Amino acid sequence: MFKKILIANRGEIACRVIKTARRMGIATVAVYSDADARAPFVRMADEAVHIGPSPAAESYLIANKIIAACKQTGADAVHPGYGFLSERTSFAEALAAEGIEFVGPPVNAIAAMGDKIESKKLAKEAGVNVVPGFVGEIEDTEHAVRIAGEIGYPVMMKASAGGGGKGMRLAYNETDVREGFESVKREGLNSFGDDRVFIEKFILNPRHIEIQVLGDKHGNVVYLNERECSIQRRHQKVVEEAPSPFVTPKMRQAMGEQCVALAKAVGYYSAGTVELIVSGADPSGESFYFLEMNTRLQVEHPVTEAITGIDLVEQMIRVAAGEALPFQQSDIGIDGWSIENRVYAEDPYRGFLPSTGRLVRYAPPVKGWTDDGDANGRRGVDGVRVDDGVYEGGEVSMFYDPMIAKLITWAPTRDEAADLQVQALDSFQIEGLGHNVDFLSAIMQHPRFRSGELTTGFIAGEYPDGFHGAEADEGLKRTLAALAAALATADADRARRIDGQLAEAEPATGDWQVRIGGTDYDVSLEEDAITVDGQPVAIALEYTPGDRLVAVDLYGEDADDDEAEPVASYGVLVEPARMGFRMTTRGAKHDVRVLPAHIAPLAAHMIEKIPPDLSKFLICPMPGLLVSLHVAEGDAVQPGQPLATVEAMKMENILRAEKAATVARINAKQGDSLAVDEIILELE
Repeated sequence: MFKKILIANRGEIACRVIKTARRMGIATVAVYSDADARAPFVRMADEAVHIGPSPAAESYLIANKIIAACKQTGADAVHPGYGFLSERTSFAEALAAEGIEFVGPPVNAIAAMGDKIESKKLAKEAGVNVVPGFVGEIEDTEHAVRIAGEIGYPVMMKASAGGGGKGMRLAYNETDVREGFESVKREGLNSFGDDRVFIEKFILNPRHIEIQVLGDKHGNVVYLNERECSIQRRHQKVVEEAPSPFVTPKMRQAMGEQCVALAKAVGYYSAGTVELIVSGADPSGESFYFLEMNTRLQVEHPVTEAITGIDLVEQMIRVAAGEALPFQQSDIGIDGWSIENRVYAEDPYRGFLPSTGRLVRYAPPVKGWTDDGDANGRRGVDGVRVDDGVYEGGEVSMFYDPMIAKLITWAPTRDEAADLQVQALDSFQIEGLGHNVDFLSAIMQHPRFRSGELTTGFIAGEYPDGFHGAEADEGLKRTLAALAAALATADADRARRIDGQLAEAEPATGDWQVRIGGTDYDVSLEEDAITVDGQPVAIALEYTPGDRLVAVDLYGEDADDDEAEPVASYGVLVEPARMGFRMTTRGAKHDVRVLPAHIAPLAAHMIEKIPPDLSKFLICPMPGLLVSLHVAEGDAVQPGQPLATVEAMKMENILRAEKAATVARINAKQGDSLAVDEIILELE
C-alpha cells in the first residue's frame, strides 16, 4: 500500500480523498494556488505545496508542477480527483516515467475513452449503440454548418475533451451553429487545452442515465448500478440520484453488462462512468445510446456509495496498489435511495447568473469536513451528508467551478430521501453571494420530480420564465404569519427591556397585521395561544432576538396533547427587513411586513418608490471577463442581437439587446475584468 498520496486537485474532492486516505493510514499532500492558500483541503492535508497563481492554466493544469511537488514531498501516488488533469494521458504518462503511481485507469483507456471523438469510434466498432453524428474533426464554422445540416437539427456541438457542462451548445438552426461554434472551441481550449469539436444529433426528451463501473488490474470489472442525472441546466448536472426511478431490473442488467464489456474492451481498471442517453420517444424505455465514458471519479459518486456501501475512493486506491476487487457482481445490491443536490454559487432569481465573492456566513445543515479529515459518514448524520470545500469567511473565486457544496441524503425510499433534502435545504445558511438553495428545494417538492417523470428538459420546461420561488400554500403562509408575529413580539419585548427604551411597565404589543404576498393577516398573541384571522395556529419554536435560523413545528387539532406529533416542521431563515422580516423556507423568499395593528392602516398612505429605468444600459450581470464586443458605437441593434460575451466561472455568457436601439457609447473594451452591475455600453 502507498505511504503518501498527493491529490492533484482542490476543493471538496481534495477533502474527500484526504478523508479516505486518512482512514486507510496513508499520508496526504495537497497542492494549491494563490486563491486556495487558506482553503480547508490545504489545512486538512499532512503537507501542502504551493504551485502557482490562481488561474488553473498556471497552476492545477501544469503537470510539471504536480510532479515536482511529488518529488519534493516523496509522494508515491497521485489521485487526480475530477476535472483538471484527471483525464489527460500526458499527465499519466509523465507520472509513470517518474515511477509515481496514477490512481486511475491505464493510459490506453484514458486515450481511448477520454477523447469523445475516439471513444465514439471505438464504441461503434465494438457494436455499442451510439448517437448519430459526425465523429471526425471539424475544420471551421462553415464546415460545422454543413455537417449540422446533414445530420438534421437539432444538434449538439461538444468540445472533444469537454466535461462538466463546459464546451457544449445546442443548435436548433444554422444561426445557432454560427453563433456557438467558436464559443465551444474557446471553452474547450480554455478549460481543457483542446479546441476540437464534434457534432451529434440531439435526442429529444432524453433521460441521462450513467453506469458506475469499477475494475481491477486482474481483469475483474463490475457495475455498481446506475445514477439518474437527467435534471440539468445548460447541460450541467444539478440533481443526481441512485437508483433511477425509470430503470427496470432488465434495463439495469442490459446497460450494466454492455458497459462492462466496453470497459473490458479497453482493459479498464479503477473507477469510471459510462454515460448513456435514453430516448423518451421509445415507449419501452429500453433504447439507450452510448454518450461518453468518463475515465475518472464522478462528482455524483456519493449517491452510489450510499446505496452500495462501497467507498469508491478507497477502491480506486486499492486497485492502483494492485489489489483485486473484494467483491463480485452478485455481491452488488441496492439498499435504499440516495439523492444529491449541487449547491452552486449562482442566483436563480437573476437567471442563474454566476455569483462570486465572500461567504459572509456559511453554515451547512451538518458539518462537512474537519481539519483532521473526518466527515459525517457515507450516509451522513441521520441520512444527511455534506461534501464541501469552502469555509465561512472564504471566497468563491471566479477562477474555478461555482459549486459550493454537495448535499446528499439517504433514506429507505425515494420520497423520504427527497423529504430529507427539503428539510436540510431549509437549514442551509449561505450569505454574501447568490446561491441556488431555494431552487433545489423547489425541485425536490415539484410534483413532476416526485413522480419520477424526468428528462434533461425538466428545468427548461417547468421554469420557462425563470425561477421566482416555490409556490407557498395557504397553510404555510398562515404559519409564517404566526411566526412573524411571535418574532416581532419577542423583539419588541427585548426593546422595552433595554435601558433607556420603552418604559418598563409598557407591555410588548400582541396584536399585529402581517402582510405576505399581498395578503393581510390579523394575528393576536395571548398567553400561549396564537390566532390568525381568528383561527388558532399552534406552533412551537425557540427564538432569541438576533437568531437567523428558527426551527418551527406546526401542530394540528391535538396540539394540547403532550404526546402530539407536529404535522409539519420548518427551518426558517430570518433576516431583519424594513417594517418586518425576510423569511426563507421551502424554496422561496417571503418579504413579510409586520406592523402593530393600530399602526397598520397608516401604511396605505406611504408613497411608493419607483425604480429608475435602466433599460438603456447593457449592464454586466455578474463579475467576469469581457471576451468580446459584437457591436461598435453608432450600430443599430435589434431585439435578441448579441452585444457582448462575458466569461464567468469558465462559462461564456452572451448578452443580448432587449429592444431596438442604437449603440450610443461603449464604456469597456475586450479583455476588461468587469464587476457586477458595471455598465458595458449605453443605448439610445
